[in-house]
Amino acid sequence: MTNDKRTHIGKRVAQELLDGDYVNLGIGLPTEAANHIPEGRKVVFQSENGIMGVGPAPAEGQEDKDMINAGGGYITAVPGASFFDSATSFAIIRGKHIDVTVLGALQVDQEGNLANWMIPGKLIPGMGGAMDLVTGAKKVIVAMEHCDKHGNPKILKKCNLPLTAPHCVNLIITEMAVIEVTPQGLLLKEITEGYTLEEVLKATEAELIVPDSLK
Repeated sequence: MTNDKRTHIGKRVAQELLDGDYVNLGIGLPTEAANHIPEGRKVVFQSENGIMGVGPAPAEGQEDKDMINAGGGYITAVPGASFFDSATSFAIIRGKHIDVTVLGALQVDQEGNLANWMIPGKLIPGMGGAMDLVTGAKKVIVAMEHCDKHGNPKILKKCNLPLTAPHCVNLIITEMAVIEVTPQGLLLKEITEGYTLEEVLKATEAELIVPDSLK
């Protein structure tokens, strides 16, 4: 993924995070959102390995081997941060105290089903907290590239990889578009500047509802 795509997706995800939200960011692309929170807006980031109040990545040479997120990346802690064991962390998640989780995906379909943890026949690093997060968080945002590295759509009529959870996704944000999962299907809310409606439709296998108010 180019830096331009990563930055665009991170900025657009950050717009969805409200003042006072408690947010879990998945490893990789979702962490970009933390770099674009508007000044004056307070968002508290959690990492499921036991931290509430995750700060930005440390400056080079300032890394602390005891300060890492769930993906093993170096982090800092903001004033007032708290540290706890994994059992407490997952009690917070399963108790529905996380407002938003942002994670990547291998596939999402028009029913809001999510597949993001394994490809059969390939080495599986582990489930991590994904199953707990997508069922415990109040809002689930998928942040990903619109197509895979081979150019195949990742937004499908029906997922064909093992599901992380069914009917759990609320919003999909890619470099091309913002798509909301509704009871009627996938609603195309925004098209990124530089892309056309035809390009978005071509890159999406699932059927999209295109409203008159499309941005």
